[in-house]
Amino acid sequence: MFSATDRDTIQSSLIARAVADQRVIGAALVGSAARGTQDDWSDIDLALQLDHGVDEQQLVDEWTQAIGDEHGLSDTHDVRSAGARYRVFLLSNSLQVDVSFWPHNKFRATEPGFHVLFGTPNAPTEPTPADASAMIGMGWLYALHARSSIARGKLWQATSMLDGLRSQVLALMCARAGLNAWHGREIDRLPTDDLDRLEATLIGELVADDLDRARTALTRLLLDEVTKTDSDRARRLQPAFDALAAPVA
Repeated sequence: MFSATDRDTIQSSLIARAVADQRVIGAALVGSAARGTQDDWSDIDLALQLDHGVDEQQLVDEWTQAIGDEHGLSDTHDVRSAGARYRVFLLSNSLQVDVSFWPHNKFRATEPGFHVLFGTPNAPTEPTPADASAMIGMGWLYALHARSSIARGKLWQATSMLDGLRSQVLALMCARAGLNAWHGREIDRLPTDDLDRLEATLIGELVADDLDRARTALTRLLLDEVTKTDSDRARRLQPAFDALAAPVA
């Protein structure tokens, strides 16, 4: 297990590597370190701006080799977003290190919390607004499949569908409250009343009755969120939701 001291030492060594690497012309800390909210469990988030003409794959491979040699590497996972490659490193001490590699003309802040270490970033972009319409549609799809799974006696499938339904309800609640639901980051900041209503949808035992109780409660919560978000759509959905919220026979 890593300590905060371990993390800070590794972060400093990565920043020093970025400064020394002539192919890297800009760097920034993002995430909790940039927002000043780091705690003992925080990871490392470092964004790098590559100079024109840099071979990204070669640079990523060399950084990966160096991080493994210096800090112990268990695995990596790549995500591409906003024009950058995010390489997520899992160190052998279980610390997560995210290093994003940005083309010269795309290096910029994409969310609050972007502490420039050196270089000149491009103009920041605003975070993509939450798509409440998509959440609503996915919510009733999960609700439908949860109902049919319970009726067919497929309890593990029903559990999976209920997890999806609950995630959409949580995302709608967070959007309404102006909170970030990505990876559950700010779910715990929801009003106590909302969290209490959600807690009542958890199951205590993998049995059809418990699953169906959770399903009907989540379905009603979903319609409640739709009403607060889009009252016209809620009125159109009301008849279907009345049928959907009925217990499975």
